[in-house]
Amino acid sequence: MLRFLTAGESHGPSLTAILEGMPAGLPLSSADIDRDLARRQQGYGSGGRMKIERDHARITAGVMDGKTTGGPIALVVENLDHAKWRDREIEPMTIPRPGHADLTGAVKYGYRELRLALERASARETTMRVAVGAVCRALLREFGIVVGGYVLSIGEVSVPGHASSPDQTLYQARFAQAEASEVRCYDEPTSERMRALIRQTMEDKDTLGGVIEVVALGVPPGLGSHVHWDRRLSGRLAQAVMSIHAVKGVEIGDGFAEARLPGTLAQDQLYVEDGAIRQRTNHAGGLEGGITNGAPLVIRAALKPIATTLTPLDSVDLATGQAAQTRYERSDFCQVPRAVPIVEAMVCFVLADALIEKLGGDSLEEMRPRFASLRRLRLADLPMDNRPWRFGYE
Repeated sequence: MLRFLTAGESHGPSLTAILEGMPAGLPLSSADIDRDLARRQQGYGSGGRMKIERDHARITAGVMDGKTTGGPIALVVENLDHAKWRDREIEPMTIPRPGHADLTGAVKYGYRELRLALERASARETTMRVAVGAVCRALLREFGIVVGGYVLSIGEVSVPGHASSPDQTLYQARFAQAEASEVRCYDEPTSERMRALIRQTMEDKDTLGGVIEVVALGVPPGLGSHVHWDRRLSGRLAQAVMSIHAVKGVEIGDGFAEARLPGTLAQDQLYVEDGAIRQRTNHAGGLEGGITNGAPLVIRAALKPIATTLTPLDSVDLATGQAAQTRYERSDFCQVPRAVPIVEAMVCFVLADALIEKLGGDSLEEMRPRFASLRRLRLADLPMDNRPWRFGYE
């Protein structure tokens, strides 16, 4: 139902995104988008470029008189750093950096200059993902759905005793605490240890990765489907998050930890309270059979350390065929805190798409009554015939 495209290069004049499928009547302004763009630029361990850019989204189509029209939404962010590159003679780049798309891009597209891959493969592209995600966040907000995130680990430093929970209030507190931290970690002692590790890594001319958790609250049960592989919301979320630069692993809920548990301990057992069906735990992370179950939706992303390091790495000069060492390109030392709003953005996009798919409707006005009539995890919404039956196939 929803789709988006981004265009632009890391040091080109601007970045562009087009989002198609957003219903009409959604209140939207540049300020709604700029808030998340600013969050993307904040975080201890970021590189020098964040001191140059002041990202601002210009809405050039799809929004009139402060509301979406139902047409494609076009967003533009200017690259302030382009002024330094516009009239500059670009030095040839012939030494591919391990871990980047330099080498594979040249194989794929036949480039005779590696910077052509660097410019498009750069994580600068995530600026527009965050912009698109902010639009989707505005839609989710209309239906009481909140998406937030935080850092669980950087390098070997992790939040102790962390686990998924069915408690939405707990997550709201974590969101607020994380936004007050330079490393976007909700646990203050762990934040200090993370900051110290990043500082030491900067001195060592190295880089760090980590793990991010993003949680969606207020998601109604019934989004996604079990009937086709490509409609399972778990798979759609995993693909979207996995597409983010440097993400090398994704789990839903306590996915990897569950693999070490016996089945009796890994499931979220049910009980009834005031006519509503509830889970005692949330190991499944809000998804069962590829369908949301009303519990907090929990997604984790593992990011590898940034491949651009101040310390040179062994490579090959493709122009000479000789052994060579990489040349440094300006980059972050630890991108994990800055990546939190990027993961949030992709989750917002997938959830907005699933919500529109579930509700239908071309406008917010049409969607609201349909949302109010959705089945919930209530006994009254789940009448059972409780009688024998047959498949009936011939």
